[in-house]
Amino acid sequence: MEKIALITDSACDIDEETLRKYNIHVLPFKIIYKEHEYTDGIEITPQEVYANMKTEIPKSSQPSMEDIENLYKKLEAENYTHVISINISSGISGTVNAVEFISRQYPAINTFVYDTKSTSVCQGIIVKKCGELLKEGMSFEKLKKAIPEMKKKVHMYFVFGTLEYAIKGGRIGKISGTIGNILDIKPIVSFDEEFGQCYTCEKIRGRVKSLNRLIELGEKFVSKKTCDAYVIHGNVEEDARKICDKLRENPSIKNVYLIGQISAIVGVYCGPGTVGVCYSEI
Repeated sequence: MEKIALITDSACDIDEETLRKYNIHVLPFKIIYKEHEYTDGIEITPQEVYANMKTEIPKSSQPSMEDIENLYKKLEAENYTHVISINISSGISGTVNAVEFISRQYPAINTFVYDTKSTSVCQGIIVKKCGELLKEGMSFEKLKKAIPEMKKKVHMYFVFGTLEYAIKGGRIGKISGTIGNILDIKPIVSFDEEFGQCYTCEKIRGRVKSLNRLIELGEKFVSKKTCDAYVIHGNVEEDARKICDKLRENPSIKNVYLIGQISAIVGVYCGPGTVGVCYSEI
């Protein structure tokens, strides 16, 4: 009989209730300051990361090989036969490769590692849906086939408060580092499907117009199918709540979820002022 473990990493934006409900194992990133290193989500919160940015912008490192191996040892001891691992884009992190490497040391556990080519709440939605399907009794092989189809139905857009942090963190991808400083241009950012790197969808002048555009971009999805919408933010809850209120006015959006703060590891690169909306087709 299959015993399947569900793994993700701390770049995944997902609520604590869901993590507990589906027994999801989270591999933590490291948040690194000059004087100290913290375990993401355990020793430091997103709020603390944003507050500390006023004095120091930290670096980060992917989940350690030791942490991944310790998790596999635990799963082996608990007689797990299979693992589904849903991870941050390989275009911005080596986490996928690290999990694949360690998993090969445990051949008795059949592992499927999925590169989301994304992160944050997009990653979280896929993890949550996997948890639901596992609880319903879906087999390992069927879930492997279902995950790429889930990804096709999830569409995520961000507006950064500033590009300063993405530029300094080296995670700018295909976003121009200069456009944000010209005429108050705010890029609408998403992830490309091929490489899983950030790119600019559109360039909008002004904060208010850029936030409204996050809603308008969802129209091409909600006009065809009923969707759920998920909203996240980097220390700008008021902006996020306003977007939620506007999204709830659309009858084609069944549920609107305010997930809250963007995870600390993602926040290191997107910085305060970021707002994201993710549309998930039902």
